[in-house]
Formats: sequence, C-alpha cells, structure tokens
Amino acid sequence: MAAEGRAIGRKDGKVVFVDYATPGDVVNVQTITNKKDYAIASIINIQQAAPYRIQPVCEHFGTCGGCRWQHIPYQQQLHFKQQLVEEAFQRIGHLKHPAIKPIIGAPDVYSYRNKMEYTFSNRAWLTQEQINSGEDFDRRALGFHVPGRFDGIMQINKCHLQEDIGNQIRNFIYSFATSHQFSFYDVKNHGGLLRNLILRNNIAGEWMVILSFGESDENKMFQLLDAIKAHFPQIISLNYVVNTKKNDTLYDQDIINYWGVAYLTEQLGELKYKIGPKSFFQTNSKQAKNLYDIVKNMATIHPDDIVYDLYTGTGTIALYVAQTAKKVIGIETVEEAIVDANFNMELNQIQNAKFVAAPVENILDEEFILQHGKPEVVITDPPRAGMHEKVIEVLLKAAPQQIVYVSCNPATQARDLNLLSEKYDILEVQPVDMFPNTFHIENVVNLKLKNED
Repeated sequence: MAAEGRAIGRKDGKVVFVDYATPGDVVNVQTITNKKDYAIASIINIQQAAPYRIQPVCEHFGTCGGCRWQHIPYQQQLHFKQQLVEEAFQRIGHLKHPAIKPIIGAPDVYSYRNKMEYTFSNRAWLTQEQINSGEDFDRRALGFHVPGRFDGIMQINKCHLQEDIGNQIRNFIYSFATSHQFSFYDVKNHGGLLRNLILRNNIAGEWMVILSFGESDENKMFQLLDAIKAHFPQIISLNYVVNTKKNDTLYDQDIINYWGVAYLTEQLGELKYKIGPKSFFQTNSKQAKNLYDIVKNMATIHPDDIVYDLYTGTGTIALYVAQTAKKVIGIETVEEAIVDANFNMELNQIQNAKFVAAPVENILDEEFILQHGKPEVVITDPPRAGMHEKVIEVLLKAAPQQIVYVSCNPATQARDLNLLSEKYDILEVQPVDMFPNTFHIENVVNLKLKNED
C-alpha cells in the first residue's frame, strides 16, 4: 500500500498506483495519469481478488471517495497503517528508533465521526452505471463532492461514518426541500436557496445542525428549520447562515442560533469541551480520548514544568495536561480556535493555561521564550505539512528536555524527526487509528534530549 491509500503494482518495470486495489489483487486497469517513472490507474475489473478482500458495506463505495479501504478487513487495515509508519521512518526519515508499538485500533469501525459536511446541488453527479441505464434521475442532490470535482455532488442515501440519526436528518431535509420545490445551489451560476449542511453530535447523543443558505428567503428558511426542529428531539442546537460568497467556508460568516443552545458539550475524561458551529475538534471523540491519554502518559510533566503546546487548536491537549504542569502555553494560527480554547479553559476552571493566536513559525522565537519561560516539555501537533523549518530551528536552540510529536502524516513527521535527531533520541513510537476504513493515521513519538556527556 502507498501512503495515499492506493495499492502499488508494476507493469513492464513501471510502478503503477491503483485506486481501490489491495495487495494480492490481480486486476485489469485503465491508466489515468502516465508519467515517465510511474502511472496512476483505476480498476476495470478484478481477475483475482486478494484472499482477504471483502464486500464494502456502503453502496457509495468507490464513487464518493470517503472510505477508500472498506474492501479491506479492519485488522488488515491496521497492518497496512503500521507498515506505512514503519516505511516512512525507514525510507524518508532514516531514523534510529525502538520497535514501533502495535497500532491502537479504534473502538468503532463505523459511526465514529462527530462531524459531517454535505453540499446541495441542482446538478447531481451521475455514475457511469446510472448514465448507461437511460433512466431519468432527479438531478437535485444532497451529498459529497466527487473527488477532484468542485462541481460534482453525488446524492448520498446512507453514510456509515456518523450515527444513523445523521442519515435521518439529512434525508428528511432532502425530502422536505424537494417536495416543497426549494431551489438547490448552482455552484457555476452561484444561486439557489439550499447550499450546505453540517451535522455535529457528541457522545451523549445530542445533535447540532447548521444549514447554510445561498440566498435569504426567511419564509422558506424558517419553514424548513421549524420542520427539522419538530421532527428531531435529538437536536439541541439549530443554526443557520446566509452565505452569498462564492466559496462555502463559514469561518468569516455570522452563524445565527435559530433554536436551542449555541454549542454542544463533549466530555473527554474529566474535561468538558465546547463545540460550536465553527469549532475545531477531533472528529472521533472516543479515540481522541485514547490519543490524549497516550500523549499525557508519554509527556513526563512535573509540577514545576512549563509546557508548550504548538498548533494547539482549541486547546484540547493543552488543557488535558494542564493539571500536571506549572503552566501551559498554547499557540494556534486560527483565532476562532483560540476563542474556543479560552472558553474551554474557563469551562473547566483551569487557571494555568495561556493561549496565543498567531502562526507558530512567526511567534515562536527567543523573545517569546524569554517572555513565557523556557519549556521543559513541548507537545506539537502540526497539520499534514508538518512543522515549519523555523519552528524546528527554535526547538533545537531552546532544547526542551522532551518533545512529544503528534502527527497525522508519518511522512512529514519522519522528515521533521530527521532534523530533530541532531539533538533528540526517539524513545517511543505509537501509531493510533483515528479514521477506520481510510488510509489516514495518527502517530505519536516521544523524543528525549540527548545526554551531552
């Protein structure tokens, strides 16, 4: 398996990356991209299936692009993910490290996401099978973007990633809107009433709905919102926004709380976290607790220690470890996330944390460290691109005793660890599966400052 979830085959000496294949398959493929050293291809048919290949549970598998590994049994998925971490450390990082610990699987293989985003379209994406059937299909859709197509939205009947009440809410909205002839958004001409739908839920079974409208028609908008409210007692937060911009992002928009509370509350361990319509939060709540426990157990934090949490998001990890430290400093680029972090700090009556809104590479320097104190422990959880070179340079100069590096991309993590190996030894490597049926993986690495003697 390759890092992006494709299987690797070879034809006439050329490496071929194949979507939705798995090691052991013998397949006929059609080339999509043909380069000098490699090709990317899609399966035409399977001549011989791998012994462990299974039937995907989702009717949309292979088209929506979400769960690319549903055809692989979960234990085999974990094996491949473990392999991806090992290969990244060897091939990219050239790292010296202890044996990588067995990956920690997720407690739920399906229905594990606490947030899903859907898009309305007046021009539904049709599969080749639908086109060949000659049937006349309703071109209104409420579903997912087809991979690589900003204007391709396929109708989703049932998604297995969130609790089924999410399917019921989405399908109710679609049925109500079509029966009342509400207009679906036209992404090319930028018009239409119904634009986007976001569903959030917590472990307690409470739900939040955010409807994004492409134009303002209060009669129709409120008619739909009232119908949703009446049909689903599980919804405790009903919100909407009128977004007339040419992009779907809502972080610069005013979201209006139509009914109920303005946010959900999630509890992980002893801490509570506010989840608002715009909040950044780990999308797998149950496995997030396991991940934070791993980070907390790896980080040897003493009562007099200063801890930095880089790329802190809404401060989830920072607050999770704050009780064992003297002070925790969280840095995050997104200002909205810092607002949530401060709210969560007050919610949990934590007084020894401070959050700063700024790009980490711009603010973390010698002056910042002089102002806030030299950290004994640094926790870092950067985006997929990894840490900026400036951040690594500052860490090498500051030389905290310990760095706990959480990553959603073992490749960029291995690259960064290679740079940090100048002063740090790897003590532990623990992969964690946050997203079953996908190729995504979290990996936690415990680094200790080398003994200068």
